Amino acid sequence: MPITASHNTTADPSVGISDEVRTLYADALIREPALAPPSKHANRLVNLWRARTYMRPYIGRFSVMVVFAFLSTIAGILVPLLTRRIIDGPVAHSDHRGLWLLGSAAIGVGVVEAVFMFLRRWVVARATLGVEAGIRLDMYAKLQRLPLGFHTQWESGQLLSRIMNDLSTVRRFLGFGLLFIIMNTFQIIVVTILLLRMYWPLGIVVLVSAVPIVWLCLWNERRYVTISRTIQDQTGDVASAVEEAVHGLRVIKAFGRSEHVYQGFDDKSTTLWQTSLDRVKLVSAFWTFLEAIPTLTLIVVLAIGAYAAAHGHLTLGTLVAFITLMLSLIWPISSLGFLLSMTQDAMTAADRITEIFDAPETIHDGPRHIDDARGELVFDDVCFHYPDSDSDVLRHVNLTIAPGETIALVGGTGSGKTTLTALVPRLTDVTGGAIRIDGVDVRDLEVENLRSIVATAFEDATLFSMSVRENLTLGRPQASDDEIAEAIEVAQAGFVWDLPWGLDTRIGEQGMSLSGGQRQRLALARAVLVNPRILVLDDTLSALDMNTEALVEAALKRVLVKVTGIVVAHRASTVLLADRVALLEEGTITHVGTHSELLATVPEYRELLSADYDAEQGMSGEVVDFSGEEADRA
Repeated sequence: MPITASHNTTADPSVGISDEVRTLYADALIREPALAPPSKHANRLVNLWRARTYMRPYIGRFSVMVVFAFLSTIAGILVPLLTRRIIDGPVAHSDHRGLWLLGSAAIGVGVVEAVFMFLRRWVVARATLGVEAGIRLDMYAKLQRLPLGFHTQWESGQLLSRIMNDLSTVRRFLGFGLLFIIMNTFQIIVVTILLLRMYWPLGIVVLVSAVPIVWLCLWNERRYVTISRTIQDQTGDVASAVEEAVHGLRVIKAFGRSEHVYQGFDDKSTTLWQTSLDRVKLVSAFWTFLEAIPTLTLIVVLAIGAYAAAHGHLTLGTLVAFITLMLSLIWPISSLGFLLSMTQDAMTAADRITEIFDAPETIHDGPRHIDDARGELVFDDVCFHYPDSDSDVLRHVNLTIAPGETIALVGGTGSGKTTLTALVPRLTDVTGGAIRIDGVDVRDLEVENLRSIVATAFEDATLFSMSVRENLTLGRPQASDDEIAEAIEVAQAGFVWDLPWGLDTRIGEQGMSLSGGQRQRLALARAVLVNPRILVLDDTLSALDMNTEALVEAALKRVLVKVTGIVVAHRASTVLLADRVALLEEGTITHVGTHSELLATVPEYRELLSADYDAEQGMSGEVVDFSGEEADRA
């Protein structure tokens, strides 16, 4: 299946970017699993070749760039030929008029070469930057579409390294490396033919000198591929270490482990430094030999050329032109090391980028759309296991929730409550059975439609580095000020009015400038503001104090009357929000009933809640007895 630029996205990440950079990655020729090892040489070339689809909108600029490059190269070759004519003509015959004429021509050719070089650089900049932007936008959209299971397997630093460093490597190759490989190859071939035609014995010497150069290139490539991939992976590890340290700074400082974390970062940085030094040693040795071989060849050519000129086998002008042309080969030949290294880096970067593009997307749009959902939710023999596990986290879960009904999901740690709630909005898909909304399998619904019907507030509230208003309206950008104020009241998040700029106050990354309870209340307000038909609260009140929780629960009772609700409850007080309670044990629902029924008849349920009530009442100095009439009143 081809990979497209914006398939299944709920929001277009490329808004504001020129259409020419939003091209398809549709010509994917191979499919490799995520986290694949480095490809074989042929596949590595294919991975880099796949970038051509992003070059198509700029084919005119790339074509003009190549034309200018060819013209500047030809102009550079013409200068030695004009020098030959000058020496063998006007200089040899004291022709002042001819000297001025040919000399002016040589200067003109040099100026033309400089102009073409400037135009080439100016034309290519927009094209290569556009290609980089196009790939980056599609890569970001791909990351948004990939399931949660993918992101749990990848370090964020590795993803960041690919979307920034690796893309820059590919851009530099397309704008510089690829062009000069073509142009230098062209120049070497043309100049070698000219040298053979000028004086074939010296031309043979130049050809023979190419043999060790080819061998060196092949020898270097095998070693450079491995070390280049290692460096790029280690760069991702360093980025991950920095990101984790920044996000976990409070914990690190609180436990006094700055030195320990620093030591871990130092180890990763030192490993990257040592590997980078190994690459420098390899490249330095390669470049040294590439510089030495042409220089030795030049010495041999000078010796043979001087002897041939002295015996009249070639003219002085031909010898000067031959040496000048040969000197013009030193840069193309010596740059092979740099260009081949850049090519290897680009192919390795393309490998790493295509690992993201080739990662399988398991969440796809269905053909159905529900315009006016009632909110009936049915779990029909639902099973789920993670891709890297053979055992089911959830098995044979059966539950029907009527429209407008609220179910409290209760269970011990690790019983599968959070996993079950993640299946409703298709953050991940069931591996057995089905979940249905109004009789329609959620996998048959358009993803955007499903996630407008279902809103989720998570225990670990994630906020973004943007204003409070933008965080609140993330799921419903068109919400009015009155609707925002109502959601804030329900979530008891009135603290936002006291912030320096109210709703326009920008909060820090991950909302770290706020307390845990404040972040949870904003996340709850965000979910409520969506005005969904199904509201999932994954222990959203866990960070609230008891008084605030009571206020939030009182407001939520008004909201939950209008919607179908699933409330993951760890606190006994939260259970009272629900019409019925489902007890989840070891991945399956064992009991369903009202709070009073389960409290009176299910010892496991009573044990779970009694521990929680004991803790709460202990804080207030009260004792609750879960037996007899006290149980009924609870």
